[in-house]
Amino acid sequence: MNPTVTTYALYLALAIPLTIWVARTLHRSGRVFLVDCFHGNEELADSVNHLLVVGFYLINVGFVSLYLKLGAEVPDVRGVFEALSGKMGVVLLVLGAMHFFNVLIFTRLRRRAELERSGPPVLPTGTITPKAQV
Repeated sequence: MNPTVTTYALYLALAIPLTIWVARTLHRSGRVFLVDCFHGNEELADSVNHLLVVGFYLINVGFVSLYLKLGAEVPDVRGVFEALSGKMGVVLLVLGAMHFFNVLIFTRLRRRAELERSGPPVLPTGTITPKAQV
């Protein structure tokens, strides 16, 4: 196998399992937030969680696939490591950005749910009359 094909194989062998691991971690940890956001409705939370993971897979595996092509031939083993580290660095940054995007969405959903549960503010029970100036 030439170095360019080796780089492609290693890139896919690293990027796809990494994407799967991040998606499973988000799925497992995100469920708690979603159950809270949907007022304990576990069925709805699980459904939304599953849809989020499917979208995550589609976006990230699509990105990994589109980003597969190298700009030039890889000449040697050193080139394999350099090309692979550059590609994996970008994939890690994209996965990190997707993770923080998901956390942002979960946080906003949770904050909205907490506001809905808190109810209206407490009404005043009396009034204060100002003292007359001397």
